[in-house]
Amino acid sequence: MKHLKDMDLPRDLRQLSDEELVILCDEIRDILVTTISRTGGHLASNLGIVELTVALERIFDFSRDRIIWDVGHQSYVHKLLTGRADDFDTLRQFGGLSGFPKRNESEYDWFDTGHASNSISALFGMAEARDLNGEDYHTVAVIGDGALTGGLALEGLNDLGASRTNALVILNDNGMSIEASKGGLAMHLTKLRTSRRYTELKNSLKKVENIPVIGSRMYERLEKTRDSLKYTVVGGIFFEEMGFKYFGPFNGHDLRSLTESLRIAKDVEGPVLVHVITKKGKGYRNAESEPGRFHGTGPFDPETGRCEKKEGVKTYSEIFGDKMLEILDGNRNTAAISAAMTNATGLAAAKKAYPERVFDVGIAEGHGVSFAAGLALSGIHPFVAIYSTFLQRAYDQILMDVCMQDLPVSFCIDRAGVVGADGETHHGIFDISYLSHMPNMTVMAPRDGEELRQMMDMALTIDSPCAIRYPRGENGDIDMPREPLDNGAEILKEGENVFIWAVGSMVKHALEASSMLEKEGINCGVGNVRFARPLDLITILDTAERYDLIVTCEDNVLNRGVGEETVAEIKYAGIDCDVLCIAWPNKFIEHGTCAQLFEKYGMDASCIAERIREKLEEKA
Repeated sequence: MKHLKDMDLPRDLRQLSDEELVILCDEIRDILVTTISRTGGHLASNLGIVELTVALERIFDFSRDRIIWDVGHQSYVHKLLTGRADDFDTLRQFGGLSGFPKRNESEYDWFDTGHASNSISALFGMAEARDLNGEDYHTVAVIGDGALTGGLALEGLNDLGASRTNALVILNDNGMSIEASKGGLAMHLTKLRTSRRYTELKNSLKKVENIPVIGSRMYERLEKTRDSLKYTVVGGIFFEEMGFKYFGPFNGHDLRSLTESLRIAKDVEGPVLVHVITKKGKGYRNAESEPGRFHGTGPFDPETGRCEKKEGVKTYSEIFGDKMLEILDGNRNTAAISAAMTNATGLAAAKKAYPERVFDVGIAEGHGVSFAAGLALSGIHPFVAIYSTFLQRAYDQILMDVCMQDLPVSFCIDRAGVVGADGETHHGIFDISYLSHMPNMTVMAPRDGEELRQMMDMALTIDSPCAIRYPRGENGDIDMPREPLDNGAEILKEGENVFIWAVGSMVKHALEASSMLEKEGINCGVGNVRFARPLDLITILDTAERYDLIVTCEDNVLNRGVGEETVAEIKYAGIDCDVLCIAWPNKFIEHGTCAQLFEKYGMDASCIAERIREKLEEKA
């Protein structure tokens, strides 16, 4: 048998025997562990979907049939089986393969994904377009049980189920989103998997079948009873009542029966839902025992499963988690909310200590924000910990439910700025822009971990909405004097004719650029904005009157950011001062390490210094 990289895939899949397919699945798992141990990435979810992906690629031709991977983090096997095996070692590397489906990467990728719960809606659109255009391709969406906690998934199910459109939804049910799935729908799916009455009946059937003479006839009758029971007690009544033809649940690691089941479902008319049970982390003991930790991982030792980490240096997420636990300890009228990421946002210890006051709402950010509004209206101060990129999904709830009612909800925005290898869909470079125009909202950005702690304390005293944005990764405090937060923006050092105003994590880059320029005789002052909204205009305009050039640096897009507002305010004040705005361009930024992206787009310390030199030369 050929190795995967020597095959013509996916065409050769249809020629392999059952035994060869099992060997192929083992090889795929070896490639996943070996590659992701070096590049980092989403391991457990891809290990769990190997057989399902192989079965789908055998039955469908995704060069013309359409497949949408919900969230998309579990599409690595799809990439391996659709002509990208030779480049797989570039996964999530700068200039290499994306960790998510990308239409510009392959003809087999039909929809760019990265956020959860949208696959069924997009699938329905493609299916209706096919019918309108008189075409005949198949449409398939693969969605996890965790993504079904998102309201958009239920909206899609509701609309698609009421149609007569041919479309296939695969429910990949592993009992997990990133962590264990939450909510009523998760409970329903657990009943589908584990109903004692159904399991006992199946076990009885095995015994009856072996009874001489009467066994086969009784088995046939009881088998019909089992099918009825599966529907009424355990089965797909929820999906059937929504209009789907429900098949399952099936063992997602039994390749032969899974292939046959999908082959039958492919030819059924109307909306079909196939329920597949998989094990997250399947085939790699470390991921099987800790699927949450191996959902998204950095490079690790494949033998031990351990990731490298600098000793003694805490991440911003860990600092937030420690401070949140301290706040919960000291104030009974506080709570914390996460959207399927209590561990990733640093809330694990707080959840263990105060399970009644730390809420995981599932992949349902909009619900989580409205839930926080309800808490705030009833005397509880909620801290909502959500990644910047995912908080975008709750824009309307932040604006209408929180800001319009001027409620004391504190948003702790993890992964603000670029985040590295996850790329376009995960960079948090829009939050200053989409939050700063909201009435009543205060937006803060700490220069380091200690300032994050101070801002969380301040948030408790603000009787209005506020947001604290902080980057991914390690902290490392800046060893410089600190002014009280109440003072607004702080001046860290004075200069001569250039002053740099930096936002949050950009303070370190600004200080380093200032040191570089000092060696050339260019003395730059540096300030820490601290409040992206409202800007401390008194302090900022004072520097504009005293310096010939103001530079703004922010880990956010240029459009509607701190730099643009600074330019507008200086012009409005009638001050004759040039402004250089350093920010991400108004585009979606590709994947790569943060260092590579900062260098490419002129955002790191050396690039900031060079851009200041060029500006001074231009002025001269």
